[in-house]
Formats: sequence, C-alpha cells, structure tokens
Amino acid sequence: MAMLQFFIAVDVTVVNVALPSIGAGFDVSGHALTWVVVGYTITGGGLLMFGGRLGDVLGRRHVLLLGTALFGAASLLAGLAPTFALLVVGRLLQGAGEAIALPAAMAVIVLMFPEGPRRSRALSVWAAVASCGLVLGFVLSGIIIELLGWRWIFLVSVPFVAVVLAAVVFLVPGERPAEPSPVDLLGSLLLVAAPLLFTLGVVEAGETDGTLPWLPPAALVGAAAAGVLFIRTERRSRNPLVPPRFFRSRPRVLANLATVLLSAALSTSFLLFTYYLQDRLGAGPLQAGLVMLPLAVSLIAASVLVPRLLGRWGARACVLAGIGFTVLAMAAIALISYLEAGGLAMIPAMVLIAAGMGFGIVGLQYVAVTGVTEDDAGIASGVQRAADQLGGSTGVTIYVGIGFAPALDGIDPFLASSFLAIAGLAAAAFVTWRISMTTAVLEEKTG
Repeated sequence: MAMLQFFIAVDVTVVNVALPSIGAGFDVSGHALTWVVVGYTITGGGLLMFGGRLGDVLGRRHVLLLGTALFGAASLLAGLAPTFALLVVGRLLQGAGEAIALPAAMAVIVLMFPEGPRRSRALSVWAAVASCGLVLGFVLSGIIIELLGWRWIFLVSVPFVAVVLAAVVFLVPGERPAEPSPVDLLGSLLLVAAPLLFTLGVVEAGETDGTLPWLPPAALVGAAAAGVLFIRTERRSRNPLVPPRFFRSRPRVLANLATVLLSAALSTSFLLFTYYLQDRLGAGPLQAGLVMLPLAVSLIAASVLVPRLLGRWGARACVLAGIGFTVLAMAAIALISYLEAGGLAMIPAMVLIAAGMGFGIVGLQYVAVTGVTEDDAGIASGVQRAADQLGGSTGVTIYVGIGFAPALDGIDPFLASSFLAIAGLAAAAFVTWRISMTTAVLEEKTG
C-alpha cells in the first residue's frame, strides 16, 4: 500500500520540474501545459469519492487491482504519448486510476489497525509516504530528466506498479462485497466538471490578451451550474456519492473542510518553491530538485515525531500546530522573495512546510476516519482524500493563478500568492478550533 501511495504521490509533483522539457518536446505553450498538472489532480480528486463508494460496493481488493492496473497503463500511455493530446489523456487516466485505487488502499489500512496508537502510527506512515512522494517528485524529476529524458518520469513507475499488483493478489485478503447497488456516476462527473471549469475560468480571467473575453465568465458560470447540479443530484439520488449519514458527524465534516484549506496552502508552497528556484534564480531541473531535499528529510523526521505527540496533545492541537507552521512558511516565502535571497534561504520555509504537513494532515486524517466501520470506511477515506487533493488543486488555481496573473503586473506574485494562502490558513485554524474529538467519539457511539 505504501509503495502504491508513494508513486501516485510522486506523479502529482513530478511533472512540475519537467514542464519546460515537455513544452519544448511538443512545442506547446506554458498556458496549455497547465492542464498536465491540474488535469491530473482535479480528475483524481473529483473521482475519489466515486472510488471510495466503488470499493464499498464491489469489494476493496477487486477495486484496488482495477485502479492500480489503470494507473499503470495510463503511466505507460503518458510516457509513450506521440502527441500532447495523448499525454493529457494519459494524465487524466492516471488521475482516474488514483481515484479508484487509493480509497480502497486507505480503507484496507484503516480496517487493519484499530483506533488508538496503532492506527495513529499507521496513518502517520501513510501520510509520510505521501508527503515524501510529493516532495521527492521534484527531486526525481530533475535527476530523471537530466539522465534519461522527461518521458521516463512516467515510465519509471510502471515496473513498481506491477510489483504492487502482484502483492495485492497474494497479500491482501478478499472480502464479501456489499449488496449490489447503483453507483452515482453522474455525481462523480459533475464533481470533476465543476473544478475543471472553475480552473479554466480563473486561469483565463488572468490573461490580458482578450482574444476570448467570453470564456472566463462562461467557464465560471458552467462551474457554478455543475456545482448546483451536483448538490441536486446527490439529494435526489437513491445511492448518493456521499450518504447523508456522513454529514451527521460534525467533527468529520469540519476535518475535511480544514483539509481543503490546509492542502490549498501546502500545494501552493510547492509551486512557489519551484518557481522561485527556476524562474527567479534560473536554477536548472537537477539543481532545483536537489535544493528540495531538506523538505523530504524534514518530512521523514516529522513522521517519526507526530505519532508520539498525537496521543499526548490530541488531534486538534496537532492540526493547529501544523497550520501555524504553514503560516510561518508562507510568510518566509514572501520575505525571501522581497529580499531576493538565494535558494538556500528557502530551506527554513521548507522545514516549516514539512512540519505543517506532518502535524496538520496526519491530525486531520485521524479525525476524518474516527469511528468508521466496515460499511463506510471506503467513503470516509474517499472524502478525506478528495478534500486533500481538490483542496490542493483549487489552492493552486486561486492562490498561484491570481498571484501570477498578468492582470496583476506590478505586484510581487510571491507576496500576493503567500498573502492569499495565509488568509485561507486563518480560516482553516478557525474551522479546526471548532472540532471536538470528544463530540466525535460520542456521535459515533450514539449514532
């Protein structure tokens, strides 16, 4: 499960350093290259709840095999794609494979370990592997591009996916699927369409050439319409993507909302690190990737420390600490940009981001799956992962999209993006403060 999580997480960030090489290979603009990143994260995040529900209905082992195989095949397609369009298709399918496989994998882990220290430790390992995969994606991208070329950033995961498939066959026990019931495919598609259209509208709104002035408002209206249709579809569906009972747990709902806000800032920080090193300082792919190593090392250290503190402090205190570390990191990024400091000056901000991820995401994951049962482990895992991934992609769209928009020419984009992220983190702190783990436990026992 950890190997699968690692390579799926790597694919979220591995393309960032490779984008200039991909653009040169296909002779496409930076504007089109945006979809190589955002298409993957939004498709994956939007379909995660569908994947979670699919695992509950069809059996987690079968769904895990299906999603992993799709992810491997899509990685092969992206690596061998003869055209840019097929590369984007490969990335979209990678996101779909992730969405199907990861909720089943996380549900397997949750059901293997009972609530308490063992589950805290297991989720800490799970989160640490994901975080390290996100960070090492930058490092691996620079090394692979330098030695093998950009296509290998996708092809390198194919043999490891084959190992995961074999391991699932032999090591993960089967279980009896739930009673057959329809799965809400329409709701899943609407959940993907809304953020994709929103991203299109925000990105195009920042352009100044005015060639398609009607596109931004049309895309934003379409996003709003898809969001409204999603809510109406879920209310009327006999088998909604998210069962109404999920919303009866107030702490679980608040934990997922806080995850959206925290992940938005964390994902933004990754791009700001990359942009500062490559665009502002002119570092090459390999050099930029190596400068990110302290972030990976700090994440490993946080994964060792957080499980011990989670039991002592409680989940809410750990999350608030993580949010505080992330606020300091965003402020440091803004200050470094203002002072035009060298790349090594980013290391303190990277350490703070690692602490923010280690404390914040692990604590929120623990709250989000508190009290889950065999019947709803998949959907709880899917909602939490969707909140994490959609929050990250939405944050990049809003914070980086607005901060770096040509329409804001004259304003330091790093300062603007950091300020927006800090505002979102303030909201995350308020939401987290409203979480009560005592209430969560009582709701699960009486509900």
